[in-house]
Amino acid sequence: MHKIATLSLLLLALAGSAVTASAQVPVPRPAPLAQPAPAPITPPDAAFRAALEAAQRGGLDDLALAGFSTHPLAGWLEYAALRSRLDTLPVARGNAFLARWRGEPVAALFRADWLAALARRNEWQAFLDQWDDTIDAATLRCLRLQALMAMNRADAAWTAAAQALWRSSGRSLPVQCDAPFALLAAQGGLTDALRWERFDKAADAGEAGVMRAIAAGFGGDDAALALRYAAYLDAPDANVADWPVTPRSRLVATVGLARLAKAAPDRAEALLPGVAQALGFGEADLGRVRYQIALWTVSSYLPDAARRLAAVPASAWDDSLHEWQVREALARRDWAAALAAIQRMPEAQRGDSRWLYFAARTRELTGDGAGAKALYAQAARKPDFHGFLAADRLDLPYTLCPWLPAPAPAAKLTVARDPALVRAVQLFQLDRRGWAAREWDAALARFTDEQRRLAVEVAQDNGWFDRGVFGLVNVGGKRYPDEQRLYALRFPLHHDATIRREAARNRLDPAWVAAEIRAESVFDPNARSAADARGLMQVVPATGAAIAAQLGLPWRGGDDLYDADTNIAIGTAYLRQLMDRYGGKPYLVIAGYNAGPTPLARWMAQRPDMEPDFWIETISYKETREYVARVLSFSTLYDWRLQGTALRLSDRLRGITDGPRKAFACPVAEAAAAGQAPAQAQRRLR
Repeated sequence: MHKIATLSLLLLALAGSAVTASAQVPVPRPAPLAQPAPAPITPPDAAFRAALEAAQRGGLDDLALAGFSTHPLAGWLEYAALRSRLDTLPVARGNAFLARWRGEPVAALFRADWLAALARRNEWQAFLDQWDDTIDAATLRCLRLQALMAMNRADAAWTAAAQALWRSSGRSLPVQCDAPFALLAAQGGLTDALRWERFDKAADAGEAGVMRAIAAGFGGDDAALALRYAAYLDAPDANVADWPVTPRSRLVATVGLARLAKAAPDRAEALLPGVAQALGFGEADLGRVRYQIALWTVSSYLPDAARRLAAVPASAWDDSLHEWQVREALARRDWAAALAAIQRMPEAQRGDSRWLYFAARTRELTGDGAGAKALYAQAARKPDFHGFLAADRLDLPYTLCPWLPAPAPAAKLTVARDPALVRAVQLFQLDRRGWAAREWDAALARFTDEQRRLAVEVAQDNGWFDRGVFGLVNVGGKRYPDEQRLYALRFPLHHDATIRREAARNRLDPAWVAAEIRAESVFDPNARSAADARGLMQVVPATGAAIAAQLGLPWRGGDDLYDADTNIAIGTAYLRQLMDRYGGKPYLVIAGYNAGPTPLARWMAQRPDMEPDFWIETISYKETREYVARVLSFSTLYDWRLQGTALRLSDRLRGITDGPRKAFACPVAEAAAAGQAPAQAQRRLR
C-alpha cells in the first residue's frame, strides 16, 4: 500500500436538523486542529512476509516457525504452515495447536479445516474429540453424524440431531449429509411427515430440485404428486383441477405463479383465476400472486400497472409496493397520482426525507405551494440527498451536525495496543482480509462503544478505511444512529492532492471524485470486485489499458490500477469521457458508471427530458437508483470537507460547477438537545 496523507479534522459534537437560518449554529470547514494523535501499528517486516509466503507454499519448517513464536501473528503463521499439510499432520500436532490458541479466531478457523481433514482421513474419534457444539456449519454437522455412525453411536440422540438437520432448511444440503439421511431413513427415522415438512419448506423457497430429491423417498401416489408439484414450479399451467384442495397445493401453486409473474406477468395473471378457483385460494394466496404480478409490471413500467396495483389486497401491500406505485406515477408525469400514492403510504414511510421531498415536489406541481414549503422544510432537516435538494428549494443552508467524541487521549493508545486489534491491522497490512476481519470482529465483541469508535480511528490511521463503514452505525446486529454524524470516520479523505490535481486536469469537481472513491472502494487502493474492477475508482483492466494509452501513461497490466495515483488519473479521465458522451450531466454519468451503457440508454429513451430528480427516482434498478443518490449526497459532504461550503446539489447534478455555494448549519435547538450549548460549540471551533 502507498503512504496516505491523513487529514486530521476537528468536528462539532452536535446533533440535529435545520429548518430556518435564524436558529442555527454555522458549521465551517473542519479545521486541522487537535485530535488524538494517529496510532500507527508497525506492519510485519519483510522477514515475516517471506515466512508467511513460504508457509502457504508448504515450505516453512518447524525450526523456522519457532523463530517467530513471539510475533503478534505467530498463531496465523503456524496456521498457514499447518494448513498446507493437514492430510498428513499428526493428530497430536493438530490438537496441540487448538489447545495453544484456544478461544482465538485462528483456532476457530483451524478447527473447521482440521475437522474436515480428520473426516477425509477417517480419523473419527479424533474428529469427535475436537468437536465444538457451537459449530453450525451444515457440512461439519453432517460429518459429525458420519463420525458417530462410524463409531456405532447412532443412538436416539443421533436420530434427533439428524432429524433436526433434515428439517433445518428447504434448500439443498451438502453431500456430506447424504449418508446420515440414508441411515436415518433405513432406521425408520425419516417419516413421510418429516419428508413433507421439508418438502413444504423447499416449495416455499422455490427449490424444485430439492422437491424432486425428496419425492424419491415417497412411494406410490405421494411420489407422483410430489413430482407434479416440483414440475409446476418450473412450468406453471392451468392443469390443477385434479390436485387435492389442500394448503400444500395452494402453496405450490402460489409459489409457481409468483415466480412466473417475474418473467411473464401477463401469463401469470391469465392463469390465476382458474387456478385460484380450483384450489380455493384465500386472500393471502391471491395476495402473494397479485403482489408479484403488480410488482414486476410496475417496476418494468409496463401497461396495466395501475389496474394490477389496485387488484393487490391491502393485506399484501408493503413499503416496496407503495414506492413503486409512486415511481410509476412519476414516470407518467401524473403528479396528482404520485401525491395520492405517497399519501397512502404508512406514516413512518411517508416521513422519510425521500417521500417528504417528492410529496412537496408533487404538491408544488399541482398548485399547493404552501403545502410544498412545509414539506420541503421537514425534508431539509435531513443531511442526505433529498434533504439537500429540499434545502435548495427553500434556499436554506444544508443541515449538518457533525460529532466527534472527546475521549481521554490514553484511551486511544489503550485500544491501539489491544492484541486482537494489532493482529487485525497487521493482517490487513498483509492483505489477508478474511483473517483480519475475524480478529476485528473478536476485538469489537469485547469493546465498549467508545473503544469500538476508537478502533475505527486506529484502523483508519493505518490505512484500513472501510472500518468507518463496517465498524459504525450498524454493528453486530445493533444500530447506533448517532454515529451517522461521525463524518470524519464515515467519509475518509485521502490522496486529496491527487484528487484535486486530476479533477482539475479533467474539468471535474474534486468533491465528486472523492465521492466516487468513497462509494466504489472506501479509499482502499487494493479493492477488487467480482467483475475484476480494481483500485480506488474500480476500473476494469480493459478500460484502464485503453485510457492509459490515450493519456500516454506507462501500462504494465491490470495491477497498475492498484497504484492510487494511476487509478485516480485513469478514473477521472474516464469520468470526463462519460461527461462528454452524456452531455455534461453527472447524474447520467453516475448511473452509467454503475449500471453500464445499455441500461442507461434504455432509461434515457424511456424518459427523455425528465427532470433529474424524477429521472433518478424512476431508475428501475434499485442498486443504481440508490447509488446515484448516494454519490451525489457524498459529493456534498466531501465539498464541505474540501471547501467548507458546497455547490447547490440541484446545480451539481446538472453539471453546473460555477453556481452559488451553500453554507452548512446545525440548528440551535437540536444542538441543545444533544447537550452541546451553541456557545460551547463556538468555543470548540476557535
